[in-house]
Amino acid sequence: MDKLIINGGHPIDGEIWISGSKNSGLPILAATLLAETPMHVGNLPHLNDITTMLALLRCMGVGLTIDEKMAAEIDTSSIKEFTAPYDLVKTMRASILVLGPMLARFGEANVSFPGGCAIGSRPVDIHLRGLEAMGATIEIDEGYIRARSDGRLKGAHIFMDTVTVGGTENLLMAAVLAEGKTILENAAREPEVVDLANCLVAMGADIKGIGSDTLTIHGVERLSGCRYNVMADRIETGTFLVAAAAARGRVKVKNTTEHILESVLLKLEEAGGHISTGKDWIELDMKGNRPKAVNLKTAPYPAFPTDMQAQFTAMNAVAEGTGTVIETIFENRLIQIHELNRMGADIKLEGNTAIVTGVDQLKGAPVMASDLRASASLVIAGMVAEGETIVDRIYHIDRGYECIEEKLQLLGARIRRTAG
Repeated sequence: MDKLIINGGHPIDGEIWISGSKNSGLPILAATLLAETPMHVGNLPHLNDITTMLALLRCMGVGLTIDEKMAAEIDTSSIKEFTAPYDLVKTMRASILVLGPMLARFGEANVSFPGGCAIGSRPVDIHLRGLEAMGATIEIDEGYIRARSDGRLKGAHIFMDTVTVGGTENLLMAAVLAEGKTILENAAREPEVVDLANCLVAMGADIKGIGSDTLTIHGVERLSGCRYNVMADRIETGTFLVAAAAARGRVKVKNTTEHILESVLLKLEEAGGHISTGKDWIELDMKGNRPKAVNLKTAPYPAFPTDMQAQFTAMNAVAEGTGTVIETIFENRLIQIHELNRMGADIKLEGNTAIVTGVDQLKGAPVMASDLRASASLVIAGMVAEGETIVDRIYHIDRGYECIEEKLQLLGARIRRTAG
């Protein structure tokens, strides 16, 4: 099993290129199932979850070619299988996103219950209730969701009692081919949802209210393929900015934009970062200063994202003062705290709140990643720690960060991957 070995304490200064968004690429790949003509999806990141989704499409009989830049040409005219099998689905929660488009276009979908990071309860009942409201018949059978539609799905007024990104995306994709009007209330507003909606519009969908919490969709009879580039990964963007802040360094991230993570940039400025931006870049410079501790509370977009909480916790661990981190989205998302404390951090956990008192210096130690974003926090901690840190179980990090060690090496970090 691969590990990352990090020798901490080296200056961080440089420029890196941000990859396309995993959390946008996955639903957009699922959306290609709606298109009757070939679709070209560009700026896909080279990540395990993306290759798993491509493998899922391929096993269903979808025609697929991928070039050296991870642009995919996808032709669904050859599809012959409407099942997303357990062997592929078990590693990736986003595989549930093929349910809505398959059901809407083909009237049939069999999807195994999904897997992914063990960060807490993420039930799919909102997805299923919404599809049933649109006329689908759904059965749970031997670990599979088996959905059927007698003819086209029907438009419906759906209020989601919890803000859910995946639920919004699945029901949005189902609604674009449904007969009549669908209204999705309390919809997620994340930039990745907006990116999916813009892609669907480019395919011929009729969607109003994009970027708001109420989406109105007038179903169309068919969608066509188009050329669409996935947005930049805002979590990768934020992770590298936080890494530079924790290390008192400077970084310029390119192929990204400030509007996709305004809440994160505000907290980085509060931490003492000097931030400048351009059309497709963001620069953070700490000017050699230690970061200041920040208080934060995760909540649905546009508030502070849960996917950035672990990285800020690591930064707070070496900051001046005490910061309070409140996690409201996933109950197990503070799990990385025990590993940070093994490195000398001073973090007290009280329910869903972490009280982080910054220390002058972390110490390198063997640590174990428990989920995708927790693993990023351990890498940041290792970069600023004295001595050697070994991060085990990094298959988690490979699910969300493309070539993380190579990019950090470009900034001056002493980090390498080793097998075994």
